[in-house]
Amino acid sequence: MKITINTFGTRGDVQPYIALGKGLQQVGHEVCVVSHQIFESFVKEHGLDFYPIDLDPREVLVNQAVAELGNNMLRIMRWMEKNFKLALEEIFKVTLDANRDADLMLNSGLSFAGWHVAEKLELPAIATYLWPAIPSRYIPPLMGKKSPSWQPLKGLSNYWSTKISNQTFFNLLLSSVNECRRDILDLPALSKKFYWKIDSPRGATPFVYGYSPLVIPKPVDWGDNQQVAGYWFLDAAEDYQPDDALRDFLASGPPPIYVGFGSMIDHEREEAVQIVADALQMIGQRGIMLSDWSGFDSADLPDSILKVESVPHEWLFPQMAAVVHHGGAGTTAAGLRAGVPSVIVPSFGDQFFWGNRIHEMGVGSQPIPRKKLTAEKLAKALQQVIENQTIRENAKRIVEEIRAENGVEKAVQMIETYARDGHF
Repeated sequence: MKITINTFGTRGDVQPYIALGKGLQQVGHEVCVVSHQIFESFVKEHGLDFYPIDLDPREVLVNQAVAELGNNMLRIMRWMEKNFKLALEEIFKVTLDANRDADLMLNSGLSFAGWHVAEKLELPAIATYLWPAIPSRYIPPLMGKKSPSWQPLKGLSNYWSTKISNQTFFNLLLSSVNECRRDILDLPALSKKFYWKIDSPRGATPFVYGYSPLVIPKPVDWGDNQQVAGYWFLDAAEDYQPDDALRDFLASGPPPIYVGFGSMIDHEREEAVQIVADALQMIGQRGIMLSDWSGFDSADLPDSILKVESVPHEWLFPQMAAVVHHGGAGTTAAGLRAGVPSVIVPSFGDQFFWGNRIHEMGVGSQPIPRKKLTAEKLAKALQQVIENQTIRENAKRIVEEIRAENGVEKAVQMIETYARDGHF
């Protein structure tokens, strides 16, 4: 089959789909990844075809407005309504052109045009998401406040919080989506009732989720069209060779702490670097700090902290004492796979969800919201995950289970079954 994978966002949003694409290619399928131009070499170096969209995610995601959205669901949605119109038009046009010769479409959670283009081209399509998208009584909402602890109320809160947030998001983008359907796809407009009907735990839309059932088990109120495959890990470290600075730093002392907050605006980055340096000094630990897209000046860092540009997580993380990160789905998965405890510092969207889940599993500290991060709080959290034997044992215990899941292989089997039979 000719399979297109439509995925947009940051590198962390795109990388799992390269792993999935390689798995599909290995069993004989022709795979093309549709994504941002800046990822072309990344995709092609793994042997997959590529179709570019001229839309830089750094311009959309790394700015003051996004940094201030936090976990406020309504503010996030209103920002997207205001800022996504032009991007949406480009995504619709590119998705249409890229999928004309496809036999099957795989759409990520950020592929806003996928389902509409599948309708236009009369193509089968599968939602391939990195987070739980459909309402359930047993899964808390991705954004917004945590559900109450009393189970009867918790189940209702979980279900309706997700249901209402999904519908609100659909409604806010509906006008722009309908313009694209009319002007680009020549399709009729959708009503507000459309998504309410299809956003169902037992709906007809097929989903294959790229996260571990150990982290989020498939809930009993989901139907057969919701399948949890396991993580889609890209083994990019097979040929990796560290430079002398990194090799010497690792060899010169005890395991350091990894710190990577993702992409930040200038004043945030400077503040975060100082907080990390102070926290590590407080507890006498060494650190490795990952530079984001924009980088930072390492001139003022002490000798106990090394700045690195880009190192495969699967190579670096197992050599760490702990990992501190923003809580993106991919980095969270890498921390679990490495068997080291995490301290998650979320700032936006689903990062809060993963931070809470890591703490609930007993493999990390309570998440520290980026806006509330101080050197004292970070030092305390790091000391907890380093010294707490239960947390460290929990992190080690789940490694083999995570690695044994073979999420890519299972997802490939699910996709082939659906393409052949029309159901899982």
